[in-house]
Amino acid sequence: MAEYEVFNPEENKNQEPKRRQTPHIKTIVSIIIIILIGIYLSTGVYQVGSSEVALVKTFGKYQTTQGPGIHIHAPIPFQSHVIVDTRSVKKVEIGFRTTRGGSNPTYSTLDQESNMITGDENILHIEAVVQYRIRDPEKAAFRIIDDYNLVKFTTESILRERVALSNIDDVLTAERDSIAMKTAELVQETLDLYDSGIMVESVFLQDVTPPDSVVAAFDDVNNAKQDREKIINEANRYSNDILPRAEGEAEQILRQAESYAFEQVADAEGETQRFLAILDEYKNSEDVTRKRLILDAINDMLQSSKIKVISENDSTLKLLNLDQILGGDSK
Repeated sequence: MAEYEVFNPEENKNQEPKRRQTPHIKTIVSIIIIILIGIYLSTGVYQVGSSEVALVKTFGKYQTTQGPGIHIHAPIPFQSHVIVDTRSVKKVEIGFRTTRGGSNPTYSTLDQESNMITGDENILHIEAVVQYRIRDPEKAAFRIIDDYNLVKFTTESILRERVALSNIDDVLTAERDSIAMKTAELVQETLDLYDSGIMVESVFLQDVTPPDSVVAAFDDVNNAKQDREKIINEANRYSNDILPRAEGEAEQILRQAESYAFEQVADAEGETQRFLAILDEYKNSEDVTRKRLILDAINDMLQSSKIKVISENDSTLKLLNLDQILGGDSK
């Protein structure tokens, strides 16, 4: 039996708009597909900053390093990249946090991190700043998970150890800088053992003070130490003033004694020479020399005294005024 198609004008009227809308739907779908393909392909386009490098991976394995600029690689999942900043210096804060930067920064203290025990069992409040940068981007990206926490915990551990090996006075004064430098050295050695690719620029002890609860007692101790140092300095200054003066006077007395000794020795040697000369003359003519010596002795005696000689001849008393004869006083 033959089949006949019944023509229905109402049905044909409804089908015409569908045939007219079909090309528009295909166009929209095509545009969406193109957009999705573009978005997918754009995953392979990336830009590297001036202080950064890009580590390109193929199927998750490191392949090459790209410098600053715009680059293209195969889209995900074929290739991907990791951006690492290798020039900027990063900062780690220990014992405090910066809550607001700018020209008037504010800080908050973390007692759990800042309180450290010294070797003489005192507590100090220490705030430190660590500066570091990425030296080897490949190691930093693929060997460690969080470079910030790695540097922070390593530095805090080593710093506590160095503080525990010193007494409170050394940490506050003379050993403060050396502790910071030694800490930076040990942190770098530890990070190198981890093969982290991180280079420590510096460790700086920003604030080293006693805890607030013992500040008053600590100030009293410091004042006593300062008074002691003041007294010691004054004593040293007095000693430095007196000792050179005493040494100078002693040197002067010594020189005078040496001069007097030299003079006495010279006089004695001169008397010796004079005596020897007289002895030679005495040996040559004993009578003349003996009389000369007697007369010289009498002359010296008479010049220093007033003498009158009285002699008796028969019954007449004669007076010989030697002072008048010698030109002295006639009294």
